Amino acid sequence: MPTYIYAITAADHPLRLDGLSGVGEPASELRTVKSGALAAVVSDTPADLRAKRRDLVAHQSVLERLMADGAALPMRFGLVGPDDEQVGAALEQGKDSYTARLSELDGRLEYNVKVSRDEESLLREILTQSPEARRLSEHTRQNPGAQDQKMALGELVSHEVQARQEAMGKELAAALATAAEKVSEGEPTKTHFLNVSYLVRRDEASAFSQAVHEEAERRGDDYTFALNGPLPPYSFV
Repeated sequence: MPTYIYAITAADHPLRLDGLSGVGEPASELRTVKSGALAAVVSDTPADLRAKRRDLVAHQSVLERLMADGAALPMRFGLVGPDDEQVGAALEQGKDSYTARLSELDGRLEYNVKVSRDEESLLREILTQSPEARRLSEHTRQNPGAQDQKMALGELVSHEVQARQEAMGKELAAALATAAEKVSEGEPTKTHFLNVSYLVRRDEASAFSQAVHEEAERRGDDYTFALNGPLPPYSFV
């Protein structure tokens, strides 16, 4: 039967799996596959594996328990190996890389920061600081049928929004990076111009959280900061 893989840990990890269950309905039983100094937390793979809420929660719960007790390399939901023997062989084959990654993540947590800005505030800033945007805006108000000028204004505003968000994103990402060990930049979302993950030492997690809150206070009400974590360190595996 195919083997569902949750995470890779050191073989001496506490591996407290009591009270947890794996994916599937009925829930599969968790077990470990060990090879030398490494271990993989696995279970049987259900025949109809899909990203159902119950299975996503089960997967996440296993990762959170492992992370609470030590370093773990989290696997994305749905990763399946041919069988336990092949999983053990993969651990042996990649032992140097896995061991190095576990060492890098030991005592560290991932936090994700997303930032958005009020659109009206940004538009007011552009009209205040760009003489050409003000000129086109005034012209189109006085001449509702001036389609060419409306298109020019739209293109100018779109360019200004992108340029200002990129500049602000770089500034914010760099400011928060001083409180973290590593940074992984994600793609902006539809509503957030900044989407960055940070690898933070466990004993400095409170300081990082405080740095995010202080930056949010400094930027004011026009900005919305979303801090998520601690998370499985997917961005740094």
